[in-house]
Amino acid sequence: MGTGAHPRQTVTIAEIATRAGVSPGAVSFALNGRKGVSESTRARILLVADELGWAPGAAAKALTAKKTNSFGLVLARDPMNLGVESFFMQFFAGMESELSPRGYGLLLQVAPDSESELKTLRRWRTTRRVDGILLVDLHVDDPRAEYFAKHPEFPSVAVADPTAAPGLTSVWTDDAEAMREAVRALAALGHRRIARVAGLSELAHTQIRDAAFHEEIAALGCEGMLLRTDYSPEEGTRATERALDAEHPPTAFVYDNDIMAIASLGVFSRAGLRVPDDVSIIAWDDSLICRHMVPKLTTLSHDVVAFGAHAARRLFDVLGGATPAAYLDSTPRLEVRESTGVAHG
Repeated sequence: MGTGAHPRQTVTIAEIATRAGVSPGAVSFALNGRKGVSESTRARILLVADELGWAPGAAAKALTAKKTNSFGLVLARDPMNLGVESFFMQFFAGMESELSPRGYGLLLQVAPDSESELKTLRRWRTTRRVDGILLVDLHVDDPRAEYFAKHPEFPSVAVADPTAAPGLTSVWTDDAEAMREAVRALAALGHRRIARVAGLSELAHTQIRDAAFHEEIAALGCEGMLLRTDYSPEEGTRATERALDAEHPPTAFVYDNDIMAIASLGVFSRAGLRVPDDVSIIAWDDSLICRHMVPKLTTLSHDVVAFGAHAARRLFDVLGGATPAAYLDSTPRLEVRESTGVAHG
């Protein structure tokens, strides 16, 4: 990513012009920050130059040295899901608590897929649209992490386990230990058949939770069921229905977010099952609504607002020249309420 097929010193204006479909003069204007090309054309030329591995000259470096007083974040998520999932709203609120007092803003863009997400991030770097970026929802061997590790001059922070973002500053939560605690707690209540209603399989944190779930299930001699979703309440509902259709359905469920756990309550009610008398459930993230449901939901709880604030502070540190490092924000803790109880089945 970003180095292309040519060594940096061999990239010419003519090559960039050919690839971008513009004149060499337009490339010269764009690369040197001069008037004469539209902003959309300038962005396209800079993106092509980045793909080829062009090294900026003094004039272009002066252009990119300008501050925007903003950080960027791109999400490859369905916008409709963002409207019902509380995690990112809390995370953004935490970021804002650090950005606003320093006169900074957040540039947020929702992308249709990972390829578009990376393209947007590269454009922001090459045009210096923002002063730094936060990477979220990282995949295993994520090309975004690889790209920004190759561009340490551009401030970036990964909100992910350090293993998913080598070479970058990372802010993370210990999801593996949290998952193990949830399984141990359910097993201690006598549950031997436990389901995990998980998020997207390609996400690094999902795989970390998956591994911890399987390891703890095996260690305790329980039966585990893994059901995959896209985090939406609709998918959470369908996954729960599939689990209940099994010959020996689970007596306990761990959900990857609270909105799916809340949606499951209707499934259990329609099936004639009572929570927690017949089935126990644990939700992730612990938004405010979890404490006001009937029954109140047992959760893996952590302060998402503080998490967002922590990530923003680390990005300011990187902007100030801090050396890349990994920072454990918290380990989500089990907050026992009314949706877990002793197994009877």
